Amino acid sequence: MKAYLVGGAVRDTLLNLPVRERDWVVIGETPEAMITRGYTEVGKDFPVFLHPQTKDEYALARTERKTTHGYTGFAVHATPDISLEDDLIRRDLTINAMAIMDNGEIFDPYGGQQDLANKVFRHISPAFCEDPVRVLRIARFCARYQHLGFSIAPETQELLQQMVVQGEIDHLVPERVWAETVKALGEKSPAAYFQALRDCGALARIFPELDALFGVPQPAQHHPEIDTGVHVLMVLEQATLLSDKCTVRFAALMHDLGKALTPAEKWPSHHGHETLGIDALKTLAQRLRVPNNYQKLALQVMQYHTHCHRAFELRPSTLCDMLVSIGAFKAENQLNDFLLACEADARGRTGFEQTDYPQVDYIRAAQKAAKRIDSSAISDCNIQGKQIGQEIHRLRTHEISKVKKQFTQKI
Repeated sequence: MKAYLVGGAVRDTLLNLPVRERDWVVIGETPEAMITRGYTEVGKDFPVFLHPQTKDEYALARTERKTTHGYTGFAVHATPDISLEDDLIRRDLTINAMAIMDNGEIFDPYGGQQDLANKVFRHISPAFCEDPVRVLRIARFCARYQHLGFSIAPETQELLQQMVVQGEIDHLVPERVWAETVKALGEKSPAAYFQALRDCGALARIFPELDALFGVPQPAQHHPEIDTGVHVLMVLEQATLLSDKCTVRFAALMHDLGKALTPAEKWPSHHGHETLGIDALKTLAQRLRVPNNYQKLALQVMQYHTHCHRAFELRPSTLCDMLVSIGAFKAENQLNDFLLACEADARGRTGFEQTDYPQVDYIRAAQKAAKRIDSSAISDCNIQGKQIGQEIHRLRTHEISKVKKQFTQKI
């Protein structure tokens, strides 16, 4: 049996980056022979096996032929006579089409090492356009490797645009779109994923609610970057610096969807955008099967980010209402994540990237003081029903008032 380490493991080894997973291609074998050797078959669409000890994936060398639209529309041919070079050419990018030989040398029939040196994402063959997932993958590679200076080759960029125009991108299934998006949100530069999708026209087809933000102006005194689309990507960049949680990054990206729905005659003002975007967020979440925990935080940030920004101007009772609405007094709450996304919004503006955001400390202190108040703090035994909740709210508001006074004196 001849097995060669291929794909991402080779690429990242040459880039001196940690190898996330190891994939092997097997030449000259049959499924029956692999099973006899103790490998466990796991592939549904093509022959893939798990190594009995390492559990690495070993795939039989194969070729593919396009049969219909979508990323599953392929006929797979896997026989012992398929060469390593034949297997590698069906891959997406040159930098993913290398293998490590028995002697440790790199087998590189399509110029992957040169493109690594030049930091270029380049497709191997015209067959690249047969799989719409590759649009998402190359955008995700932008998110992963942008900090190293990688960019998309002009001819590959042109091919991506053709895939969008020809409608191949429209055959992506929601689950795969979300899976690639979550991976991108966890990378070093997730904003590059959405920018790459926009550059080839795919953002308008996959995330039309986001794409609609580009070209929508905001007040220059608060947003020197003007363009709302530019702003939300800047906010995502700031969220990436503040938190490694994909839920926080997603919420930061979604918070201003309502600005695309402001009537143009009211621009650059966006009064009420906090609620205008709710339906757009729900539509996007339903279409892409976004998990509930992502939706919940994104909705909270969308509805209350301006409350957070104006925390010192709010009446203590209004701040208390906000804390109740986002569940901040519950044992399991997302207050810290909410505050991080709001801070990212405040800093995601040209010239405001290093701005202090004292609202975080104030709201945390207010929540901590008010959270100590529960039904046991009520001394009047005659209070019942709704009056209990009203009294708790009154006492919590009083505690927040004291905290506000302390912070106001500091400022």
